[in-house]
Amino acid sequence: MDWAAPIIAVALFALLSPGVIFQLPGRQRPVDFLDMKTSVASILVHTVIFGVLLALFLVVFQTHINV
Repeated sequence: MDWAAPIIAVALFALLSPGVIFQLPGRQRPVDFLDMKTSVASILVHTVIFGVLLALFLVVFQTHINV
């Protein structure tokens, strides 16, 4: 089984959740770090970033992890 897709998706989801490491757009600044608060705009921006990075890793780079 190829484990690349679930591993990359879970890692990106954990790292790109709004407010965990950073938040685009932030509440007071364009980028907030470690604030653990979110907004609808931030959720949409992080969703687009997640989708682009996931497609980049899985489609463009054709990443595979076989165990």
